[in-house]
Amino acid sequence: ATDLWLVYSKPVPANGRELWTLFLQCSCVTVVIGGLFYNWMFASLEYSWHASIAMAISFSLLLLLTLFLVHPARCVFSMIMPTLGTKQGRKLLLSTCVMIVVVNITPNIISNIKTILQVIKCICKNSSESLLNSTALLETASWEFGDAIQETVHSINIYRPMNGHFQFSLLQNSSFIYQQMHLAGEKIGRDFLAVEVLVKDSVRVGNKLVAGLSMLYLCFECIWYLKNYLTNLRFDNFYITKKLERLAADRKAAHLLVSSSKNLIRPTGLKLSREEVMLCLVQATLLTVALMLMLVVVAMDHFAFSMADTAVRKAAQFSAVPVALSIKYSVSAGFSLFQAKIGILPFLLKLLRLPYEELPLQDFERSYHHYLVFSSAHCRITPPSPPNPSVMLVVGLLFCILYATIFLETYAHRLCRKIAGSFFESWEDKRALYLYKKLSRKYKEE
Repeated sequence: ATDLWLVYSKPVPANGRELWTLFLQCSCVTVVIGGLFYNWMFASLEYSWHASIAMAISFSLLLLLTLFLVHPARCVFSMIMPTLGTKQGRKLLLSTCVMIVVVNITPNIISNIKTILQVIKCICKNSSESLLNSTALLETASWEFGDAIQETVHSINIYRPMNGHFQFSLLQNSSFIYQQMHLAGEKIGRDFLAVEVLVKDSVRVGNKLVAGLSMLYLCFECIWYLKNYLTNLRFDNFYITKKLERLAADRKAAHLLVSSSKNLIRPTGLKLSREEVMLCLVQATLLTVALMLMLVVVAMDHFAFSMADTAVRKAAQFSAVPVALSIKYSVSAGFSLFQAKIGILPFLLKLLRLPYEELPLQDFERSYHHYLVFSSAHCRITPPSPPNPSVMLVVGLLFCILYATIFLETYAHRLCRKIAGSFFESWEDKRALYLYKKLSRKYKEE
């Protein structure tokens, strides 16, 4: 493995064997990266499969030529791998989490909200239909009540009461009401579909922009690091490397490294400086805020499912509500004025000594029954969609990786420095000499 890395990190291969070894190494790396790039484009960013294949092949060929011919490009590409464990890699993983949540959880929330609206629509339709049907009951009662009134006074020729029947126009408008309810339901469905499509499209575009900018910034950060490493001897130069130890041992100044152990860090050690610890805490806080927002969306998914499931179960348990209409009418009490007018007629007939008959007055008392129905088995209600546990499991694993990268970011930076040093060994010697002279001057001043 050491020999392969030496061939890979050399500026120019020494012979034909090293040249073929380098080409095979670059080819293997290109195939792996091309496959990952295709999967990222197709599965995460949701490009079409033919566009993903075309971009993956083009990217792989360009990468192969660049790695094989350009030595600094191999160094930058090698540093990109550990840099994925830094904040740029976290941005890519976080954008992947957002895409997973939007594509899988948001439609589930909207589907459950649609189920709730379907339940409400079903209840409104059945209750209004049942209420409109109750007008037939009122019509029957009015006709019977009107017939009773007409029978009571029909023997008197001088009194011709008007038709006592009521006319109900609601029955004629029932189809119009159903049509309006159907149109309102379709409009709500179209609005929800438009919102769902808008959210998905916006997140897809945003995710693609974030992913593209993150990759560009990732490459820029590696190039910026290599540029500073090759131009500034003080940049990221506070590690006790093997070259520095060898230099101090050759000049019999190992005590310099012991006295400066508080300010210097071994690149292979686990020790973190105070600045590195504070940076990790800040990054963990920001990631926790993003996690809380994700948990809010997940909680909304569970809440929407609970509401939809409760609405469907409660709607199925609705029983018909009995409605009773009782009419109790007393002729003597209700028609006092009418009865007073009728009472004058017998008195006049008695004065004129003419024959007459008593008016047979009867009370009216009847009950009518109807049932209000709020739900029906004919309603088309989509079953509630439960949350997908696999989606939450994937998001949870990604966030575990994100939290791990916070504490691995420091070691990723150290690995980047080690990679740069292995590609440019002569410059690493200059950096070690610069740090040795700096420690020597500081030791003399103290």
